[in-house]
Amino acid sequence: MIEFRNLSKTFESKEGTHKALHDINLTIANGDIFGIIGSSGAGKSTLVRCINLLERPTSGAVLIDEIDVTNYKGRQLLDLRARIGMIFQDFNLFSQRTVLQNVTFPLEIRHDKHEHAVQRARELLDLVGLTNMEKRYPAQLSGGQQQRVSIARALANHPDYLLCDEATSALDTLTTDSILELIKQINRDLGVTVVIITHAMSVVEAACNNVAVINDSCIVEQGSVNDVFSSPKADITRRLLRLEVGEANA
Repeated sequence: MIEFRNLSKTFESKEGTHKALHDINLTIANGDIFGIIGSSGAGKSTLVRCINLLERPTSGAVLIDEIDVTNYKGRQLLDLRARIGMIFQDFNLFSQRTVLQNVTFPLEIRHDKHEHAVQRARELLDLVGLTNMEKRYPAQLSGGQQQRVSIARALANHPDYLLCDEATSALDTLTTDSILELIKQINRDLGVTVVIITHAMSVVEAACNNVAVINDSCIVEQGSVNDVFSSPKADITRRLLRLEVGEANA
């Protein structure tokens, strides 16, 4: 599981100190699809980046399967990140590499044999529904197809965890639905624990089992999606729900 214990993160700049996260205590069970939702600037992306230590906490701890990884460096950090796949809103694909070469990239970094890397990439492209597109370049793909390549690449090292940082924000509704269905399939068939960062209640409702709501750097509410959506306790949760209903009726 993933556990945050009394985790805080501050950033220093010329303008002063900005507290991005404050005293976060949260547990994400293995096998779950867990949503972390909040408005822009609430701290949700900083929180998810603390899991793979793209952001290091200022204080507190991150535990993976009950092991404190907060101060991992070098080989320990590389091995940790191999267990944690990540996909982003803007896909982060290499424009000069083919679809196949994008997916093999994490395996090349770990010096896997070329034949094994290609075999693994083709298995994953089949999984995400892009079997016949391995020779194309990102510019030749739709946004949804690019995100599927990104997902395949994130799974290359057989990760235990998949982090999705606003992974559907740049996609239309139908494409978002197909990507969320793919993520649920990966969770179900591969047993990968999924953490979804989003500002959209509809994404949480469609894909997640449990959710935490973050506002002004703090977790203000958490629980099962059914409980939080049916009986929201925090003002920000109620506002996000009203906003979602308003957009749906517009």
